[in-house]
Amino acid sequence: MEKWDILNADGEFVGKTTLRGKCNMKPGEYHLVVHIWVLSSRGDILIQRRSENKKLMPGEWAATGGAAISGEDSYTAANRELYEELGIPSNKHNLKKIARIKRRNSLLDIWFITTDIPSEKLRLQKDEVAEAQWITREEFVDMIENGNFHNYGKDYFDLILKTIDEHTGVTV
Repeated sequence: MEKWDILNADGEFVGKTTLRGKCNMKPGEYHLVVHIWVLSSRGDILIQRRSENKKLMPGEWAATGGAAISGEDSYTAANRELYEELGIPSNKHNLKKIARIKRRNSLLDIWFITTDIPSEKLRLQKDEVAEAQWITREEFVDMIENGNFHNYGKDYFDLILKTIDEHTGVTV
């Protein structure tokens, strides 16, 4: 069973851990979650559909990522999740953290990486990821508006789209 570190609101380890699925965190206690957004040099977005066997959000199109396991920092968790789920290697030079969002019981760090890896070169972790595909910004916006992508909330998507636009030099 996966073990998570419990953090305070500043992201500091408080000396306690919890087990995934057995979270009894008190108010003001958090665990670390990472999302990794993969962009091509042209600004296309690599999205993934979660396995139908997942307890949380089965079959939904969603961000790459997951929870940090005990002892991992944000970069290590993002690097691991990206490689485990999609087979994309990263390093401290090409994986960039853009934000931390405080949620109910998690601190969510959002990372971006640019790569032009072809879809056929991806190595999907079958128990996590059913499929992955490159889409345009416009297709992504349509998926959000039509409810075909997991709803992380307006502020979250505004941040993601702003980062994509900055990456491609687009002004919307």
